[in-house]
Amino acid sequence: MILRGMGDLCWVIFKTVVDLFRPRAALEAEILVLRQQIVVLRRGKPGRPPFSAIDRMVLGWVCHLCPKARGALAIVQPDTVIRWHRAGFRLFWCWKSRGRRGHPGVPAAIRQLIREMSLANPLWGAPRIHGELLKLGIDVGQTSVAKYMACRRGPPSQGWKTFLRNHADGIAAMDLFVVPTVSFRLLYGLLVMAHGRRQILWIGVTAHPTAEWIANQLTAACGWKQVL
Repeated sequence: MILRGMGDLCWVIFKTVVDLFRPRAALEAEILVLRQQIVVLRRGKPGRPPFSAIDRMVLGWVCHLCPKARGALAIVQPDTVIRWHRAGFRLFWCWKSRGRRGHPGVPAAIRQLIREMSLANPLWGAPRIHGELLKLGIDVGQTSVAKYMACRRGPPSQGWKTFLRNHADGIAAMDLFVVPTVSFRLLYGLLVMAHGRRQILWIGVTAHPTAEWIANQLTAACGWKQVL
């Protein structure tokens, strides 16, 4: 028992000396994790410690913000805390996206009219049919018109694969994607890539994308030069 007590004392002294050289933020994170575990244990309920939603949120947020704080976990496994944070991340985005409603459906009579117009005028595309419908007072989107147009039989003169192969040197692809962070923020990335040699021309990241920002990114990516 004496040897075990001396070993524990030496370990405490060693950890104290190591903590003197650690960053302030890491120490504050470990202290917060320890205090939250003490709050759970003080509830005094027998059996498995009861973790409330607040406990899971605090432990998951701190351990993901400062991964080294996972070493201070004593009454719960680090994998469990990571699972709590992932579940909270899913619940947060489910709550944020609640109440969204889709576009109203197109009535059957208008869908039939679009089909008949496309069959009677094979040279008309979706923009032309959309314009004719607006003249008749029918407010429907152009994408809906393209969706309900009659499918014409026979392959077109040139497919997308052939078109891209013939004009790859003069085409650049652009994609605006979203990256969620640990703190539930969203970062928007813009990637511009030349098809000819699969060369990345530009990568930009911002938290507040605007039309002016995208225009500036495209100017910085290509400028007035020809894409090779």
